[in-house]
Amino acid sequence: MQYFEDIEVGSTQSFGSYAVTRDEVIAYAEKFDPQPFHLSDEAAARTHFGRLSASGWHTCGMVMSMVVANLKANQQAGLGSPGIDELRWLKPVFPGDTLRCETEVLDKRASQSRPEMGSYRSKMTVFNQDDVAVLTFVSIGLVSTRPQ
Repeated sequence: MQYFEDIEVGSTQSFGSYAVTRDEVIAYAEKFDPQPFHLSDEAAARTHFGRLSASGWHTCGMVMSMVVANLKANQQAGLGSPGIDELRWLKPVFPGDTLRCETEVLDKRASQSRPEMGSYRSKMTVFNQDDVAVLTFVSIGLVSTRPQ
């Protein structure tokens, strides 16, 4: 199990692989972000996207799927997150793209009021199959301290 004490500032990690499909892009958009360039090739062709693109919020969901799989694989004693900062959608994500993640731990601190946990901030960069950064954000993770 990975606890707060095991997290090292400056450490980096690469993980994940998520294949973006046309059907998933459209299904997500129909339910959560029904803008024309997320729903139709014809409508998207008339925009700066040029073709059907995934919602930025959908991209965040795909990233979250990879993050949770990575936390499970590394058996982190995670306790969720109070939020993210500095979210930026840098480039469109298209059906046929394959996404992956790179993260760097920026800092960490023990909780003053809850000694059973600490928090850490990490910079997430998401790349497509051409190693083009498509998304960045700074996440705040809560994690258990090692049991006494």
